[in-house]
Amino acid sequence: MPSRASGRGSAGAVEERAPAKVNLDLLITGRRADGYHELDSLVVFTSPADRLVLHPATDLSLEVRGPFGAALADAADNLVLRAARALAAHTGRAPEARIVLEKNLPVAAGLGGGSADAAATLRGLDRLWRLGLGAAALAPLAERLGADVPVCLAARPARMRGIGERLEPAPDLPELALLLVNPNRSLATAAVFAALGALPAAPPERGPPPGEWPALIDWLKGRPNHLQAPARRLLPAIDRVLTALARQPGCALARMSGSGATCFGLFTDAAACARAAATLRHARPDWWIATGSTVA
Repeated sequence: MPSRASGRGSAGAVEERAPAKVNLDLLITGRRADGYHELDSLVVFTSPADRLVLHPATDLSLEVRGPFGAALADAADNLVLRAARALAAHTGRAPEARIVLEKNLPVAAGLGGGSADAAATLRGLDRLWRLGLGAAALAPLAERLGADVPVCLAARPARMRGIGERLEPAPDLPELALLLVNPNRSLATAAVFAALGALPAAPPERGPPPGEWPALIDWLKGRPNHLQAPARRLLPAIDRVLTALARQPGCALARMSGSGATCFGLFTDAAACARAAATLRHARPDWWIATGSTVA
């Protein structure tokens, strides 16, 4: 769990990272009677992350800082606060914590940022309040908070199915160098699903993802992101990002993550990824660009 890289701060505070979630593929496999879509997706987590510091307190409060903090300034009841209240109610205690969220990831960007923040809140409060629940006991709470929160709770590579609640550990994957690029535009998940239209034809089942780099890229090329086409229709800037990524030397695959608008490039090595980031930052200073590696 990400808390292994987190710790205690001053005066008993607890720190948690909320790493970005990247959907390496995303197949829409069906639509349920309640309107939710079922999916099949290989998910990894990367080093770019939000950061939470949870302090002892006598009431519940949230302070949002960081490069994208302003985007959440008016979110008086976001997922972080909902997660804190849900855990307090579940354990029969008062929701007492001062939570500081450093928002480093763009909002509504296809990186699961809000879900990752909620999951980090559950992990952090479990430690701050000395509940000793652990991931297994927190999982039902995570599922009620949102479809992406369960996979963000463990923040390890996984295969997501159903609406996100059916999780399978991914086989050992090679460490991947990723270049994340967002055109500094948000994209509402509900709008992308609404623009999906008829369910796309699913590619034939190709077995579990392989653990070697060339074979994994070939496997991913046969498994698209079905939300990429409707997202591109809603936000043509995604096309410009994907084109720019695909043109970079060493980029083995350029694709959108989740419901967008963040796209990623998978690179053969970290040096090629860093060179591509420098090139794009020079050409497009108006884009959000971050390099990272996958978190095992």
